[in-house]
Amino acid sequence: MRKFGHAYFNGPIKESAMSEPTEKKPSLWQVIKSVLGAFYGVQSSDVHKRDFSKGNPWAYIVVGLVFTVLFVLTIAGVVKWVLAGVGK
Repeated sequence: MRKFGHAYFNGPIKESAMSEPTEKKPSLWQVIKSVLGAFYGVQSSDVHKRDFSKGNPWAYIVVGLVFTVLFVLTIAGVVKWVLAGVGK
């Protein structure tokens, strides 16, 4: 019997059990949630670490630019709508 972490293991230790678990790249939904969290400043440190270690920087840049453009267009539309209501 061999000690493996905090448990005891009977038999040979496989190579895959010794290697660190591999995390998949963040999905598009995870990238969107991460960018929105960054916009609001409420991103957890675990997500931050995942983004910088496993994520593709171009995905975050593109999603960030898209949300920035949407934000600016929304603000411009609201201002135009409010100013149009004031003139009546």
